[in-house]
This record gives sequence, C-alpha cells and structure tokens, in this order.
Amino acid sequence: MVTIKNIEENDFEELVALFLEFATFQNQPEKMKNSVEKMISEKDFLHGFTARDEDDRIIGYATFFFAYYTWVGKSLYMDDLYIKEQYRGKGIGTLLINTVIKHAEKEKCDRLRWQVSEWNKPAISFYKSLGAKIDETEKNCDIIF
Repeated sequence: MVTIKNIEENDFEELVALFLEFATFQNQPEKMKNSVEKMISEKDFLHGFTARDEDDRIIGYATFFFAYYTWVGKSLYMDDLYIKEQYRGKGIGTLLINTVIKHAEKEKCDRLRWQVSEWNKPAISFYKSLGAKIDETEKNCDIIF
C-alpha cells in the first residue's frame, strides 16, 4: 500500500538521492546541485509530498511553490513530479498529482502549472489524461547563480 505524506526534514537525504535520479532520467545529472545541507538551510521554501511504500521508503515525490501570475492570480507551480521507474504505471503519479491538486484547491489557487520535457511522451500522455492543457508556445528561461 502506498501512503502520501508531507515532506519533512528527515526525508532530505532520501530526497536528494531521488533528485539526482530524476536529473539523470532527464539526461542532466550535472545540473543537480542540491544537497541535504542546502535543503536544511532553505527548508522554509521546500513544499511537497512524498509517496511511500509499505516499508516507508520514498518511491516518488511532488514539489511545488506558490506563485502569482498576472493573468490569473494566485497559483501553485509544481516543480517536480517523479516516481521511481519500477513503480511507474501503478497509479502513484495520479495519487501524488491529485494530492497536489487538492492542496491547490484548498489554498484557493486559480491555477496549477508545471512543465514537461517535449521528449517525455509518456508524461505528456499522462498529463493529458488528467485534462491538462499542454502549452506549446513557451520555453523556460534561467539565470543560474
């Protein structure tokens, strides 16, 4: 049985390993710069949920933050939704994103937004099955310090 829990500080070590796993899945492991120490010092900015197996191991996570979009107002931006490969296709992603959706609704957000890599066709199909609209016009812009 899978359980969903809020991210807590004692999850950070397990999460850092999953963040690197996700970055590797995205073919960008060199971009993963986070650490347990950094997470501890910035914990007030980290919000999300973990999916856990029957042994209480983290098998997936969703992270998010609040944002204000001038066209719609208060929104929730889901930074990551990641499920370990061997657990995909078992409804865990649906369970996690539905938890994020309920949280956004509870917080009276007008939108839930996230990004998906163009090459990740299974994720695109999954998001479309949830009723998500895929924006084909915008690209990410970053300034990294």
